[in-house]
Amino acid sequence: MSIQSGEILETVKMVADQNFDVRTITIGIDLHDCISSDINVLNQNIYNKITTVGKDLVATAKYLSAKYGVPIVNQRISVTPIAQIAAATHADSYVSVAQTLDKAAKAIGVSFIGGFSALVQKGMSPSDEVLIRSIPEAMKTTDIVCSSINIGSTRAGINMDAVKLAGETIKRTAEITPEGFGCAKIVVFCNAVEDNPFMAGAFHGSGEADAVINVGVSGPGVVKAALENSDATTLTEVAEVVKKTAFKITRVGELIGREASKILNIPFGILDLSLAPTPAVGDSVARILEEMGLSVCGTHGTTAALALLNDAVKKGGMMASSAVGGLSGAFIPVSEDEGMIAAAEAGVLTLDKLEAMTAVCSVGLDMIAVPGDTPAHTISGIIADEAAIGMINSKTTAVRIIPVTGKTVGDSVEFGGLLGYAPVMPVKEGSCEVFVNRGGRIPAPVQSMKN
Repeated sequence: MSIQSGEILETVKMVADQNFDVRTITIGIDLHDCISSDINVLNQNIYNKITTVGKDLVATAKYLSAKYGVPIVNQRISVTPIAQIAAATHADSYVSVAQTLDKAAKAIGVSFIGGFSALVQKGMSPSDEVLIRSIPEAMKTTDIVCSSINIGSTRAGINMDAVKLAGETIKRTAEITPEGFGCAKIVVFCNAVEDNPFMAGAFHGSGEADAVINVGVSGPGVVKAALENSDATTLTEVAEVVKKTAFKITRVGELIGREASKILNIPFGILDLSLAPTPAVGDSVARILEEMGLSVCGTHGTTAALALLNDAVKKGGMMASSAVGGLSGAFIPVSEDEGMIAAAEAGVLTLDKLEAMTAVCSVGLDMIAVPGDTPAHTISGIIADEAAIGMINSKTTAVRIIPVTGKTVGDSVEFGGLLGYAPVMPVKEGSCEVFVNRGGRIPAPVQSMKN
């Protein structure tokens, strides 16, 4: 596809005052050719491949950002799930592999590296279990490594043994990292996708090429400004404004992705058009929903407004590019969205409402801070509820939850940078401990009797 730079001039002027950016260029790297039964050899092979394939990523991003005047905020690496790559070592811990990923990512100057992951939607191999049990120490001893666990899918059901272990893992990570910060780098998925460029959930799927470039584009501020400046009155007209704006944003990402592919000589994979907010004022998904007519995000009507937004973003992106993939829609990470933070602090946006919203948005319960004394089985119950939404609705859902040691409802926690800060939100009274401890698998749903 031929794209002229003139096509994006209208969008470029949105950068200065509407927070538009290319959120990330992520190189996915396959590590199967690094496998060794010796964990030291494995680590060296992993380091060599990442630093070879990714060595020019940061310089390329800086060049393209300067050329087109569009900020490219992050450069990232995703790798094949480490539980698959490290299995042949029969090691009882994969912490050294996480440390190798951290070292390699820092050597080439990227922002984050994802793929310290296990895919256990139908069962856990010994290697999967070793990886999951390694996560707390891995998060404690690394800075930019991200971890994910896929515990369910529409085709496999929900692995409740993995859900229980995931809850315990998050709880342990919270206990040994400052203010639970390690949990901000852990995502638990249902229906995880193989080409997601966004952290903390990115990994390089088994169906991907040896290396591939995936681009994540964002622009909540651009969408809000478009609505503010439009004469849209009905929701049909609102959807049309969002769709046309998403089209423009997507064209920028397409151009950046294909040029990066040419420079780096790595195939262009997908463009993830997800409205990913930041804590900056004017870069909020919540404020878009309020611009549609809600007095505050989280009030009645919020789920419907988010459904409209998510669908219009996807439609606009699909018109603009044949490479739209990943998650593509709207993210609702509480700590990373200024409007979500305000709504949560006001007590309007609750865990219940967020759970309902996740049925129609891109991912799920994202960057939620909860009291430090929240038990592991409650965390597992939250994960199971979110996975059930994804499983039944054939969509990706996820949980990134942070039990903040020593803090309770009414307190807040500061993460810094793009991760922002979050009010500590209450969880439900009562217990799901017996339910979670039953283990086993919630069977896959009947797809022929949709209702």
